[in-house]
Amino acid sequence: MTLRPPLRRTPDQRPHSPPGGPARRFRIAGADVSASIAVFLIALPLSLGIALATGAPLQAGLVAAAVGGIVAGRFGGSPLQVSGPAAGLTVVTAELIQIYGWRTTCAITVLAGLCQLGLSALRVARSALAVSPAIVHGMLAGIGVTIALAQLHIVLGGTPQSSAVDNVLGLPAQLADVHPAALVISALTVGLLLLWPRLPGRTGRLLRKVPGALAAVAAATVAATLAGLAVPRVDLPSWSSHALPGLPEGPVLGIAAGVLTITLVTSVQSLLSAVAVDKLIAARADHGHGVPRSRLDRELAGQGAANVVSGALGGLPVAGVAVRSVANVSAGAVSRNSTMLHGLWIVLAALFLVPVLDLIPLPALAALVMVVGIQMVSITHIRSVTRHREVLVYAVTLSGVVLIGILEGVALGIAVATAVAMHRLTKTRITREERDGRHLVRIRGQLTFLAVPRLSRALHQLPQGARVVVELDGSFMDHAAYETLHDWQASHVRHGGAVEMSGPAGARIAEHDTASHACCRPWTPWRNHCGDHHTPTGETRIRTTGHQLANGIGKFQRNTAPLVRDELARLAREGQRPSQLFLTCADSRLVTSMITSSGPGDLFTVRNVGNLVPLPGEESGDDSVAAAIEYAVEVLRVQSITVCGHSGCGAMQALLTSTPDAPPTPLRRWLRHGLPSLERMASRSHAWARISGRLPADAVEQLCLTNVVQQLEHLRAYEPVARRLAEGTLTLHGMYFHVGEAQAYLLAGPDEQHRTEDVFDRVAPSEPSTSPEPSASSESNTPSDDRGTPPDDRGTLPDDRATPSDGRAVPPEDRECPPVGQDTPPRERISTSVIKERSAARAS
Repeated sequence: MTLRPPLRRTPDQRPHSPPGGPARRFRIAGADVSASIAVFLIALPLSLGIALATGAPLQAGLVAAAVGGIVAGRFGGSPLQVSGPAAGLTVVTAELIQIYGWRTTCAITVLAGLCQLGLSALRVARSALAVSPAIVHGMLAGIGVTIALAQLHIVLGGTPQSSAVDNVLGLPAQLADVHPAALVISALTVGLLLLWPRLPGRTGRLLRKVPGALAAVAAATVAATLAGLAVPRVDLPSWSSHALPGLPEGPVLGIAAGVLTITLVTSVQSLLSAVAVDKLIAARADHGHGVPRSRLDRELAGQGAANVVSGALGGLPVAGVAVRSVANVSAGAVSRNSTMLHGLWIVLAALFLVPVLDLIPLPALAALVMVVGIQMVSITHIRSVTRHREVLVYAVTLSGVVLIGILEGVALGIAVATAVAMHRLTKTRITREERDGRHLVRIRGQLTFLAVPRLSRALHQLPQGARVVVELDGSFMDHAAYETLHDWQASHVRHGGAVEMSGPAGARIAEHDTASHACCRPWTPWRNHCGDHHTPTGETRIRTTGHQLANGIGKFQRNTAPLVRDELARLAREGQRPSQLFLTCADSRLVTSMITSSGPGDLFTVRNVGNLVPLPGEESGDDSVAAAIEYAVEVLRVQSITVCGHSGCGAMQALLTSTPDAPPTPLRRWLRHGLPSLERMASRSHAWARISGRLPADAVEQLCLTNVVQQLEHLRAYEPVARRLAEGTLTLHGMYFHVGEAQAYLLAGPDEQHRTEDVFDRVAPSEPSTSPEPSASSESNTPSDDRGTPPDDRGTLPDDRATPSDGRAVPPEDRECPPVGQDTPPRERISTSVIKERSAARAS
C-alpha cells in the first residue's frame, strides 16, 4: 500500500496535479495567439527577402520559416526563441548555391543538422559561448556589410556580384545605370522602415502595432501596383515543381567545409540568441513568470532537427533569429505555442496567399534586407568591444569575413584574440623602491612563467636581511611564478630578512593560506577543508580538528575582529535587537549568516535536528525550543519567524526509514516530533508541496518540504505566536535551501492558514546596490564581512518574495515524480500502516 494513491481525488482534497491525475487539456493562451500573429507579420517579408538575397527559390525561405517555427519551436530548449532563415546565413548559403547548386546546398543543410544533433548528444552547447563576443559581433557585422553591399545593387535596379569586393568595384558602374522605378520603390521602403518607429501621437502609437517591415513592404507593393511601375516582382512557382535535395556533388573537402560553416554559424547564433532571449524574459514586466530558462543542449538539438527537416523539404538553413525572438517576447508570448503557431501561419500563407505575395516588388524586399544588414553593424557592440579593449579582434574578424569568407574570418579572429590574450598575460610591470627603511616591490599584471626571469632578477637584487614588502596587483599567478616567489621568500627569511605579501592598496595577504595547496580557495576561511598547513618556516604538519578550530579563531582575531569590533561593541552596549527568529536544522552545511547575508545582531537563531517545533504542552516536549520561541516573541519582539529546511536532511531520511520497534534512543525520541509531518504527507486532504513549479525529486525532498509547512502549523499553536499573529505584528515564513544548488526557495503566501497549495518559489538574485561606492578612507572603518548588503538592510529576509522563475534543467511538464513508495528506492518507501502505528504510539 503506497503512501499516496495516484488515482482519483476526493472532493475535499486541495487542488494539485500529481502524476496520474486528470489528463491536461491542450490550451493556447490568448497572449500566444497575438504574439504569433505579430511574429508572422515580421517573418513573412523577411523570409522572402533572405531567400532573394541568397539566390535560392523564394519558396525556400517560407519552408525554412515554417519548419523553424514548428520543429525548432516544439523541440528546442528556448521556448520563446523564434527560428527561421537568418540574415547571418545569407552569405554562406549564397556562396554554396553558386558553387554547388541548390540541390546540393539542401543536402549540406541536412548534414549540418545531423552535426548539430551529434554536438547536442555530446553536450557541448555551452562551450560555444566560450567564443569571444568580439569575434561573434565581428562575424555578424562582416556578414551585415556583405549583405548590404549585395542588396544595394538590387535596390539600384541591377544584379549583385559574387563577392563583397566585386560588389564594391562594380558599384560605380551600377550608379551610372540606375533604374528609377526600382530606386523609388526601394527609397519608399527604406524611408518607411526608418520612420515607422518614430510616428508621433496617438495615431502613431496605434500604427506602430503593425510591424514596420510589413508596413514598408505593403506600402511599396500598393504604390508599385497603383502606379503601374515596371519592376520585377515575387514569382512563387507551383509547389509541384519545388526543388528537393539531391546527393551532394562536388569535392569532399569543399562540401565538408560548407557543412562545418553552416554548423558553426547556425549553432553559435542560435545559442547566443537563446541567452539573449533569457535576459529579455527576465527583464520583462511580468519577470518571465512560468517561462523556464533555456536548455542549451536541447536548443542545439532542436535547431539540428529543424535543419534536417528544412533541408529535406528544400528549405534554407535554420537558426535562432534575434529580431523575431525580440518581437515574440515583446508581444507577451508565454510559451512555445506562439513560435509554433507562427510557423502554422507561414504554412497557410504559402498555400493560400500566393496571389498576394506575387504582387510584392523585389526591390522592396532587397531594401528590407539591406537595412537588416546595416543594422547588424551595431553601434552598441562597437562600444562594448571598445570598452573591453577588443577593437582589434572585432576589426580583424569583420575584415576577414568581408574580404575572405566567414570561416576564414572567424579563424583569423580567434588567432588575434589568442595573441591579444597572450600579450596581456605577458604584460607584467615589476618596479622596486625604498621607503622608510623598507624595500617595496610592486608587481602589476598577471604573473606567469613568462615574467619569471624579470621577477627573479628584481628579487635577487634586494639586499640580504632587508625588510621587503611585495605588493601583488593581479588576478592570476601560475605555478612557476609562485615557486619562484616562495623559494626566494624562504631564502630571504633564512638570511635574517622579513617578507610581507600584500595585495592592491596594501591589503595584507595571509601567509600561505590561499596559495600553498590546490584545495585552498578564496573561500577557505569558512570552507576549512585544507588537510595540511605550511608554517612560515616551510615545515609541514597535519592539522587536527582542534588545530583547525584554533587556526580559524586566530584568523578571525587577526583579520576580522579589527573590522567588526566597533559594531560588536555597539551591540554589547545597546543589547541585541534581532528582527527575526530563524529556526533551522543543525546540519553543518547550512551557514545561516551566509545564505541570508546577515551579520551580528540580525538573527535570533535556533538550530536542532530536523528544524522541528514540538507542539506546546505536549508530554515529553522540548522546553528549549519553546523557551527560545517565547523569548524571541515576547522579549525580543521579533517581527518574523522563519522555519528553514534543507535538501538531503538526515532527520527526514531517518523518519522515512525507521521502524516502530527500534530502540528509543534520544535521537529517536526527538524525531517523534516529526511524525505529524509524515502524517501530513500521507493525508489525502493535503496537496503535495511543490518547489518552483515542479514536484519534489523524491520522497526525502517531499518530506523536507512538508515538514517546513507542518512546523509552521505547530508555531501557530503557541499562545504568544497566535496573539502576535492576530495583532498583525508578526509574520511566519517557510524556507527551503537546496544545498547542492546553493538555491533558496520561499513558501508562497506563508501568512495564510488556508492556502490552496503549498508552493516554494525560487528566490532570484537581487539587483546590485545602486548606492555610491564608499571612499577609501571610509572602507577601513567599515566592517567587511562579505555580507553583500548595505548596513541599513541588516540582511533581513524579504517579505515580498521574488516572482518564481523555474530555472531548472528539466521543465515541469517533462518531469514526473512517482508516489512515495512506488518506483522509489527501498530506503525511501514507507507504508500507511507504519504511519498509523507511529501515530498510535505517539498518542499513547
